[in-house]
Amino acid sequence: MRGTVPALASPHPLAATLPTMLREDPFTRDLCASFDELLAPVILDLDAFVAHLDPATAPDDMLVWLAQWLGLGVDPDVDPAPQRAELLVAGSVNAGRGTAASIQLAVESVFGVPVEVVESGGARWSPTSGGALPGQPQPGITVTLRPPDGVLLDAARLDAVIRSVTPAHIPPTVVVQS
Repeated sequence: MRGTVPALASPHPLAATLPTMLREDPFTRDLCASFDELLAPVILDLDAFVAHLDPATAPDDMLVWLAQWLGLGVDPDVDPAPQRAELLVAGSVNAGRGTAASIQLAVESVFGVPVEVVESGGARWSPTSGGALPGQPQPGITVTLRPPDGVLLDAARLDAVIRSVTPAHIPPTVVVQS
């Protein structure tokens, strides 16, 4: 969480902006110094705001905020490295949100294991009247993960990631193969 930074000097001390008569008053100088102590981290954050928007340079406590801003469900209890990896691919995931490629990219970026996504079919139509329709009658997505031996996946986190990138009307099926 953001807060004061010990011994951080303000780049714009308030006492320097006062008229000479007030600048010489000890109470006014102390009051301005207390405001400087509170405002110095704010000015620092504003000066470095662009770095807060880059997943590679954002402070650890800003990653969850950035993920929420991008519509991702980053778990705040996860180490920062996987959070940063998920944020780096967020643009590609969001651009094709709901497609097999974006689902695969999102799951691979979070868990780092090979993923295969199979859809039930496409638009249902037939070139002949009354003919057989392509695909399967029930929509669905099957997400198959192949973690290496001994690697355990967090089932709740896996479910949350898959549900965050799959269309709401299509039920996902998750298969974990060893």
